[in-house]
Parts: sequence; structure tokens; C-alpha cells
Amino acid sequence: MSKNLLLTGATGFLGKTIAASLTGYNIFTLGRNNGTHYPCDLSHQIPVLEQQFDIVVHAAGKAHTVPGTEQEKEDFFRVNHVGTLHLLKALEKKLPRAFVLISTVAVYGLNTGRHITEDAPLLATDPYGSSKILAEEAVLAWCREHQVKCTIFRLPLLAGAHPPGNLGAMIEGIRKKRYANISGGKARKSMVLAKDVAAIIPVAAGIGGTYNLTDGHHPSFRELGDHIAAQLHMGKVLNIPSWIAYPLAIAGNVIGDKFPFNTRKLKKIMLDLTFDDSMAKKKLNWNPTPVLKGFNVNG
Repeated sequence: MSKNLLLTGATGFLGKTIAASLTGYNIFTLGRNNGTHYPCDLSHQIPVLEQQFDIVVHAAGKAHTVPGTEQEKEDFFRVNHVGTLHLLKALEKKLPRAFVLISTVAVYGLNTGRHITEDAPLLATDPYGSSKILAEEAVLAWCREHQVKCTIFRLPLLAGAHPPGNLGAMIEGIRKKRYANISGGKARKSMVLAKDVAAIIPVAAGIGGTYNLTDGHHPSFRELGDHIAAQLHMGKVLNIPSWIAYPLAIAGNVIGDKFPFNTRKLKKIMLDLTFDDSMAKKKLNWNPTPVLKGFNVNG
């Protein structure tokens, strides 16, 4: 007999992948889109849920933007924290067996580091990372109180066809010949394929725990750029030496979002930031595909 699964954020990048990947489940969707089973804006509403769900996967959330106003900062907390509270409240009438929260490595609040583990302190102070910390705390407390199996995925950059955010911008920049590596593109960043995250959900939901999920390879900007350029049938990605990049970044501070980068982005580009997924390998038998082997820009 098929199990019932509630998926929030089903129209988002990861949500679409989860919905397409999890066969053998009766998938019910919840989101702002009227095409979902439960049309609802969790940031302002508590949904009325009719079904009993075996698993709830909470993939809805706000990301990929840098807030410029107090209202935009508040939006992160309304969507990521208050939205989670509203969902948990709705589930109290018919408790699920397991709850899976899609979180982020941004909760660590780090710009650099190597092989960061799940027991590292949560130091985020930005609206995105801070709101996700609050969401994690709320889910952990609720699951303990109601004896629901709790799983939290802390995800780095997600790869897959037509990705949003920084990876999507990088692809578009390479396509238009407006992207270049900085200082050789040597910095490594953790990444993971969206389809691998989706595939591990049933196993993780039955075990519980908090996990960093990565591809285990942590490609450099140069490796990733060359991989994308090859798929787009472009030449090698250009390189900008650091002594040129720094004054350009300062100019970017003045020009604003129309400029490819600023000093904040440059700092992130120049530094390694990788996360350890050995906990997932040990407890979940996590065996991800390296992004550079499984990532197809064209789908």
C-alpha cells in the first residue's frame, strides 16, 4: 500500500525534483500555487490538512536573494520560520510518522572552512541563515514533543537542470561570455545533486538525524566552470588575476547589482567552504554522484 507524503515547496527547484523522484508514494503538495493540493501561503496561513501523512517533507523556503530593506529581511523570517510554525501547527491534528526539514549549510554562518561537521556551532547572523536556525529549532522541539521522527538536511549549493541562484547566474554568465574565474578559480565549494537529495529522503525519514549532504568532491570554481563551458560548447573560462579583481570589486560596491561582483562576493569566491558528509555516509549509506559527473546543464 502506497504511503502518503506531504511536500511543501513542490514548485521550487528542489521540490520539483523530489516530486518527480519519489515513486511509490501518494504525493500531496502544499504551496502558494493554485495547482497544488493545498493552496496556502504558509507565511500567513495555517493550512487545513485532511489526509494522514506518513512523511512530511518541508522544502518550502526563501533563499537566493540579498535583502536590501527591513521588510525584505523580515520576509525571510516570515517564510522560513513562521511558515514552519504554521505547518507544524496544522499537523498536530493528525501527526505524521516522520518530518524532513530542508535546511542549509548557511546556518553555520561561515564564509570559509574545510570539512565542517554537523556539530559545528550555528553562528549565522544574516536573515537567511538565522531564519533557518529558528526553523530547525522549532522542528526539533516539535518532533520531540510529539514523538515524530525528525530529519534535517543541511544542503550546500544544489545542482541540476536549470538551477536558480548563484549556479544559474554562473551558467548564464558563461553562456554570454560574461563570467571569469578569479585568481585561477582554485577555491572549492561543497555542492550536491538535487536528485541525490531526493533519493535519500525515504531512507533518512526512517532513521532521523541532522546531516550535511554533499557530493564528497567539492569542485573548484575552475573545475565547475570548465564543466559548464564544455557542455555549452564554449571555450575555456577566462581568468582575472586577484590584483585586478580587487579594484573591480570595489567598483561593484558602488555600481550595485548590475555589476558581476562586489567585495562581499569576491571574498566568498576566493575562499574554500566545504562540509563533511561522513555522518550521512555512515548512518544513511549516502553514496552521492560527483556533481561533475552527474550535472547536466541542459537537463
